[in-house]
Amino acid sequence: MSVIEKLVLATHNPAKVQEIGDLLHPLRINVVSSAELGLDEPEETGTTFSENAALKALLAAQATSLPALADDSGLHVYGLNGNPGIYSARWAGPEKDFQAAMKRVHETLGENLDRSAAFICTLALASPDGECEIFEGRIEGTLVWPPRGTGGFGYDPMFQPVGESRTFGEMSPAEKKAISHRSHAFGLLVANLGTANLEQE
Repeated sequence: MSVIEKLVLATHNPAKVQEIGDLLHPLRINVVSSAELGLDEPEETGTTFSENAALKALLAAQATSLPALADDSGLHVYGLNGNPGIYSARWAGPEKDFQAAMKRVHETLGENLDRSAAFICTLALASPDGECEIFEGRIEGTLVWPPRGTGGFGYDPMFQPVGESRTFGEMSPAEKKAISHRSHAFGLLVANLGTANLEQE
């Protein structure tokens, strides 16, 4: 994909807009979100993170005639056969109550001793002509109960990355960004895009 000057973030989640905007900042890309443009949130009908991310990015790119970036991310719990997975947001219900979602994960695991999990982030970068590239990042960890910390969002307070003593919820945004699944995916994206954009200085 050629140099990108303006990009649509296909999300209505303010926390994601902030986090993704910060990650893209070094590339000097003007970022605007779907919410700011008044675009509707499409129904996520895919069966994988990649399918859902591509669906959102392609629709935003076609609607705006601008390159669009979407992510689909979630919590993959090994003891729950990968759930909540692509349904991570839906487990929080229409009120987006992630305290309830974390409790549901904990209660569904029950006495299962396997508390291993991974956060997965798949990015889809789409152009208005229908081209779409996929980048995936992953971080492994363990689920803790009760949740700890008030930082981050979603399931962060119950996810302790491998090699860490704190959950994502107990880390500062900078600490989380340095190791998160989203940062890993963005590392791949920047390696693919960054040189062209940085050369425009």
